[in-house]
Amino acid sequence: MPGVLPDGETVPVDGSLPATATAAVGARGFGVYVHVPFCASRCGYCDFNTYTAAELGGGASREGYADTVLAELALAARVLGDNPPPRVDTVFVGGGTPTLLPADDLARILDGIDRTWGLAADAEVTTEANPESVTAESLKLLRAAGYTRISLGMQSASPGVLAILDRTHSAGRATAAALEARDAGFAHVNLDLIYGTPGERAEDFAASLEQVVAAGVDHVSAYALIVEDGTRLAARMRRGELAYPSDDVAADRYLAAEAALDAAGFSWYEVSNWARSEEARCRHNLLYWTGADWWGLGPGAHSHVGGVRWWNVKHPSAYAQRLAAGASPGLAREVLTTDEAHMEDVMLRLRLASGLPLAVLDAAGRAGAERALAGGLLAADEYAADRAVLTLRGRLLADAVVRDLLP
Repeated sequence: MPGVLPDGETVPVDGSLPATATAAVGARGFGVYVHVPFCASRCGYCDFNTYTAAELGGGASREGYADTVLAELALAARVLGDNPPPRVDTVFVGGGTPTLLPADDLARILDGIDRTWGLAADAEVTTEANPESVTAESLKLLRAAGYTRISLGMQSASPGVLAILDRTHSAGRATAAALEARDAGFAHVNLDLIYGTPGERAEDFAASLEQVVAAGVDHVSAYALIVEDGTRLAARMRRGELAYPSDDVAADRYLAAEAALDAAGFSWYEVSNWARSEEARCRHNLLYWTGADWWGLGPGAHSHVGGVRWWNVKHPSAYAQRLAAGASPGLAREVLTTDEAHMEDVMLRLRLASGLPLAVLDAAGRAGAERALAGGLLAADEYAADRAVLTLRGRLLADAVVRDLLP
């Protein structure tokens, strides 16, 4: 979760929402995101809303965190009141490093969500984890608690790349943890990769892809390195210690990922995500990408219900203090205009393999789509069926295509 939040209007003390927002909660699906802001150490590239023990200060702790999250969940139940979601389709526990919390705490949070709104019979329940933060035994406990999916931060198989990124796990630990997760009974296991790190060679990334495939996971996420202001990595680049990432190298790495994963039986379903089957796709992220509703629990967490989006105060201490006082932890919110909702719909759905109907575009957007088609950025067969779907080349230039389709 990025550290910089947008401006917005004040959230009411009781967290109440307009009646128009709560009239049809979950009609397009409903998810719960839980942010766990704790990390054992800070990675050099990370600007997420996370805290090590030294950064945390007083007023917040891991020990009481599950109870604080459950307090926000109780507030959420009051806010939605007579208009609860019909069911919770997905739960995603992210961070930070959620698995720094005891498995019992993660189980209590999930049980609280189930008691509050009811988990769907086929609910997808994901937790993120750093490879060194789980063991074969803790994974079994999480699976027994009802977690069905785990996403492990691998980033690279190269010790040199991991060192530049300030990752603390060994090069082989991520794939070992993936195997342990499958043995523990997790139906779906994801490994995250980052490509384009300074000093990464083509053979380093190829080795990372080989290890991912060999680990037998059914989902892979691969992201180009983004250098965020305020991070140690950005400071090292400003000092000239490391080169800035190359767009050309990033494009080469993406093509390598597509080739290797396609050959191994994976298919892309979002620009940065590949799955072995439709069942292996991350349903929680698909809720985000298709405009569904979700409630975000935790400091800095974002929520979206019925066109209203809000975000919580960032620091765990401020978050806990507001809830202890019976107040919403919401910092600010915004009501999406029709134009803003359209922009996000185009931006997010175009990144999906299913694309978007050409009918949602205005005249200028249709003209942009025709230019993208002529440039080989949109697939001709899908275009003939009135859908805009990115080609492989279009995926490399997805942001540019989006800009051309918007007013």
